[in-house]
Amino acid sequence: MNTPRLHAIGLAEPAHSIGQDAAAKFAVARSNAIGSDPRFVERIYRNSKVTTRGSVLLAPTPLRPDAVPLFDEATGNSGPTTADRLRAFEQCAGPLAAQAVRKALSSAQLTPTDITHLIVVSCTGMSAPGVDCELVAELGLSPTTSRTNLGFMGCYGGIAGLRTAAAFAKAELGAVVLLVCVELCSLHFQYDAAPDQAIANSLFADGAAATIISCRSPVSVHAASISASASAILPDSADLMSWRIGNHGFEMTLAPKVPEHIKAHLRPWLEPWLAGVGLAVPAIASWAIHPGGPKIIAAALEGLGLPDSAAAESAAILSSRGNMSSATVFFVLDALLKSRGASSLPSVLLAFGPGLSAEAALLTPPPP
Repeated sequence: MNTPRLHAIGLAEPAHSIGQDAAAKFAVARSNAIGSDPRFVERIYRNSKVTTRGSVLLAPTPLRPDAVPLFDEATGNSGPTTADRLRAFEQCAGPLAAQAVRKALSSAQLTPTDITHLIVVSCTGMSAPGVDCELVAELGLSPTTSRTNLGFMGCYGGIAGLRTAAAFAKAELGAVVLLVCVELCSLHFQYDAAPDQAIANSLFADGAAATIISCRSPVSVHAASISASASAILPDSADLMSWRIGNHGFEMTLAPKVPEHIKAHLRPWLEPWLAGVGLAVPAIASWAIHPGGPKIIAAALEGLGLPDSAAAESAAILSSRGNMSSATVFFVLDALLKSRGASSLPSVLLAFGPGLSAEAALLTPPPP
């Protein structure tokens, strides 16, 4: 049967993390240079529902448990330049991605030479040659592996990557597609206490996720069929969220009405799509909602008429790891499949990002 199937998920986090109280103090110390209110920044960090986050930049010492060299060494009121930040991406993204890939290959009982296609997703850094070429060399993938890079899509990029991987697997006989999402969001910490920048500073973290997709019969706990996908740009939303390159990192704008917009427009888009594949909201066994923040999770639940329990895994990942952009939805899916197994299917993956855009994917039980 020519049905794309998810074979495995491999996850990787930085070696060091920082608690949210320490992160708030770090933010206050740097945003004070432009006259911010420390109480305002601390309140945003408390309301984030994040308890700890990983960063490739953390280099703790006994005297400095929250040391972040790139920013500690920066001069001026804006922090490191974009060039400095992207040099850090070049150094750190490949090794973190490789950790996730090794776990996915092991779980799927595949070797690097089994991979025919490689898709790399990231919105937090870029270079050429980049992470794709580094993974080929580091892991021993064939030099003839077909490579595709999906960049700057934001938090929904992982689901867009899954859709692309499923299309490759279905289109080419024998294709085994490796999808890698690697995001180093901490590189783009802003020395700014404007509400949208402070919220972004309080939520985002680093992480990588690798998945393997093909039409072969899967063997791992992550086995599922990728049955359908959907994309939408929500109406009247172009100015609600953006992600742009500045002189001192990538800068996010985030309008306060983003959650209300998601709440109002999610179900009218999602319900007809589900009906087209013979399903309805009550028939979905689990929801892998990208935890963009506590208000985003709440808006998705309210818009779909779901209880808080439907996003328990999303809330847990947000709390323990923060928002790792495109990789995060696979952390949520991994938790769902490991805790509930086949009973978590059918499952819908959901994520939102600049545009204001939404992506969804439907996973169903693999055929016997």
